[in-house]
Amino acid sequence: MKSHSRFARLGWSTLAAQVAEQLALAAAPIVAVLALAAGAAETALLQAAQTLPFMLFAIPIGLVIDRAPKRTVMALGEILRATALLCLVALLISGHLNLVMLAGLGFLGAVGTVCFTVAAPALLPLIVGPNELTSANRWLELARSGAFVAGPALGGALVGQLGASPAYLLAFALSAVSVALLLTIKEPAAEPTPSRPVLADLGEGVSFVVRHPLLRPICLTAVFFNLSWFVMHGVFVAYVISDLAMSASAVGLVLGTYGAGLVVGAALTPILGRVFSTGVLILIGPACGALGSMLVLSTLWFPQPMLVVMAYFLMGAGPMVWSITTMTLRQAVTPQSMLGRVSAVIVTATTGAAPVGAVVGAGVASTLGVGACLVLASAGFLVQLAIIATSPARRLQHQPVVILTVT
Repeated sequence: MKSHSRFARLGWSTLAAQVAEQLALAAAPIVAVLALAAGAAETALLQAAQTLPFMLFAIPIGLVIDRAPKRTVMALGEILRATALLCLVALLISGHLNLVMLAGLGFLGAVGTVCFTVAAPALLPLIVGPNELTSANRWLELARSGAFVAGPALGGALVGQLGASPAYLLAFALSAVSVALLLTIKEPAAEPTPSRPVLADLGEGVSFVVRHPLLRPICLTAVFFNLSWFVMHGVFVAYVISDLAMSASAVGLVLGTYGAGLVVGAALTPILGRVFSTGVLILIGPACGALGSMLVLSTLWFPQPMLVVMAYFLMGAGPMVWSITTMTLRQAVTPQSMLGRVSAVIVTATTGAAPVGAVVGAGVASTLGVGACLVLASAGFLVQLAIIATSPARRLQHQPVVILTVT
């Protein structure tokens, strides 16, 4: 019962934190375009600033997580995000906000997101049993999915109807709720590990991922997925507002459709798991990503907003099945004492690809146009599908047995 209570509080904390994050992420490019006259290149660079902390700080934070209480790291990260959100509100009210400040505070808030994102997978196996990991991951991903539904739609509506300040104030309040819930979770003491040099620990985490026959192709697939996603998504808001004549509220609804896809994917994962092998579940996400990118690309010739809606739904639903399945696999094959480092290495490689993709998108958009960005993104999505389709992970019949300690 205690583990269920701790997990429930972790779940609600995750939901509050994720809605806060999605509110802020949805509001930022809309504010940049409508209030600060940003174009496609500027919004792509803003996207890069909001994702760069994953590349810079995921590994250092992962090393801390393997040595410190996970809950404390998550709470400190959420406090950092709340502080950045409150500063944004103050700048908006005073009329002093500019693109540099918006990007800088987005960067600061994203550092908090890195703390939460890297620590959560390491905390979860400490508060639920090995047989409950898949179910627990699904519920946490459902919380994240709900945030992707509510956050962007609410953010777009608030910015479009009331302005950006109410959106950021609501995000701040939700971050505060997340911190309060985290502080009520009693984290079980982890098994003591021998003190070792930081670089040795880091090398062990990198080596584990690179040499593992399942984690290596999964990580590489995610790298190409995120590169391609952010080449496309970095110019998305400017593209659909200018070329597809969509309003701020409509942009929020499209992003909400992406969230609806996440919810559907999370809900369908256990059903699909009873019908298909683990390898097929892993393949679904990359396949939906490739198909969705083709739908977005088709709007260059058929400028219909519904194609974007369909694409974002697919790119939410399929990758959610992937996320739940591969997260459980990672927790199963990684010793508990290494989860922080391994999670950090994978987060750095995968989410760290996001700012690279956004910067590439900005460069391509400013020199060759948005159409070239969409072509490049579609090619990248085909590459990630090919990587996973030819890997040993594709042939998995069941999830591996959970490893609790290093042997």
